[in-house]
Amino acid sequence: MKILIADDHELFLKGLEFILQENLQNVEITSAQSYTDIFTVLKQNENFDLVITDLAMPGANWLEAITKIHQTLPETPIIIISAVFDKEILQQTLDIGVSGYIPKTASNTLIISAINLVLAGGVYIPHELLYSTKTPISQEKQKEYIAPLKTLEKMTTNSMETTTKGLTERQIDIVKCIAEGLSNKQIAYKLNLTEGTVKVHITVILKILNVKNRTAAIIEAAKRGYISDNILTQK
Repeated sequence: MKILIADDHELFLKGLEFILQENLQNVEITSAQSYTDIFTVLKQNENFDLVITDLAMPGANWLEAITKIHQTLPETPIIIISAVFDKEILQQTLDIGVSGYIPKTASNTLIISAINLVLAGGVYIPHELLYSTKTPISQEKQKEYIAPLKTLEKMTTNSMETTTKGLTERQIDIVKCIAEGLSNKQIAYKLNLTEGTVKVHITVILKILNVKNRTAAIIEAAKRGYISDNILTQK
């Protein structure tokens, strides 16, 4: 799994890198200390599974910079880790397409849990800000967001939970690819994802469908109406 992290405070950057190395498996981290550094990195490599960045950094206006990062990596989730705890700024990041907003005061456990949620296709919003965004969040939309803090703290790197009861559109696409007999590498190529992202999605798919392997996932997905029964008869 390839992660790009950015913060203009070297101590925090090194600390975040240590937390990720200690809690995530097979992680390859690229560091940056400004938006200028980020764009330099992205010119050389756009193959990242996740971007984690501070908000206020040298090199660009944060709103323009985050928008550009999202446009450059439209399929890559972006998480903001910031000391700025403002509901209007949070709303702006959500409007851009950011998948998570973590306060710098968060515990290591919360940070890793929120990252796992985002990698699983969810969106993390601090519980304190969940109901105070500028635009009210509908109950349907809230299903994509993290549950209250107690639920979040139960999440571990080996037991990822999402607030959604079903599969996301991206996960359904992956199940369809599995039903076609595609390997993780082939799925990644077809859906323009990295192989690491596909692996994370499949882990969550198996958990949501409560099955242990890919074949069982296809059968259960058909039962729940995510894919056509015709796929089963063709296999």
